[in-house]
Amino acid sequence: MATVGTGEFTYEAIMDWAKLPEGETFETVSAVATDSQDRVYAFQRKDPPVMIFDRDGNLLDSWGNGAFEFAHGIHIADDIIYVTDRNTSVCIMYTLDGKPIQMLGRHGVHSDTGCENPGDLCPRAAGPFNYPSEMVPSPSGDLYVSDGYRNARVHRFTADGELKQSWGQPGKTEPGHFHLPHSLLVDNDSTVFVCDRENHRIQVFDGDGEFQSIWTDIQRPMDISEGKDGLLYVSEGSRDDSPSRFSILDKQGTVLGRFNARGGHGSWVDSHGDIYVGTPTSVDKYVRQR
Repeated sequence: MATVGTGEFTYEAIMDWAKLPEGETFETVSAVATDSQDRVYAFQRKDPPVMIFDRDGNLLDSWGNGAFEFAHGIHIADDIIYVTDRNTSVCIMYTLDGKPIQMLGRHGVHSDTGCENPGDLCPRAAGPFNYPSEMVPSPSGDLYVSDGYRNARVHRFTADGELKQSWGQPGKTEPGHFHLPHSLLVDNDSTVFVCDRENHRIQVFDGDGEFQSIWTDIQRPMDISEGKDGLLYVSEGSRDDSPSRFSILDKQGTVLGRFNARGGHGSWVDSHGDIYVGTPTSVDKYVRQR
């Protein structure tokens, strides 16, 4: 097994960590998250879409057959699962065993942004949703959604699903310009961190959408999660000749650790500080060395 990273952020890399039954394969693990018992939920693009593993990579359970057209984001908080079905423009909350709790959006109803090709810079921003990427809760109970593949906005909802506000415009330069907001996180201070993927930056806002800062020492930020240590764990895609990688940052945007990692469309850090990365064919694990 290879060792990656340096210093305090050194990890043992376990490729193809998640074990599947004989003859079974993954189909694009889009996102990964863990529950309060550090069970690992891999969200993949075929049935069954939600695969649940223990810390050793053993398959425990699965659910969701027929429920998703195009699995995208997954986030777990207080043992509630928040997922996005990108191509149908819905965001859904589930119990850990797959019982639906609440849904934002309507299946197949897309807002009018003038965008046809997912990932293009859309002609105009619009309301919820047009191919959203991730939904996460905040300490207040509000729900935040990055609406990125055919829109350029962050939406904020009440816990009951009423839209409170939206912000963002398509663009490449100014604060509040987005080109594929791909993932987001709201911390205990209600600070909102947005992976502005195709602009190669993370934008930081307060809970009301007021701009705070931009971090540019980043490439194609794919997914962001927060560790128990209060640090931010970000998977980054490849850019030009640079390989995909993983970065650990503090909340001022300073890079504390960084290493090359395959895949990275979805990632997560668990309560032990171990990192999980979804790839097109696997879930890889990076075990923190202390």
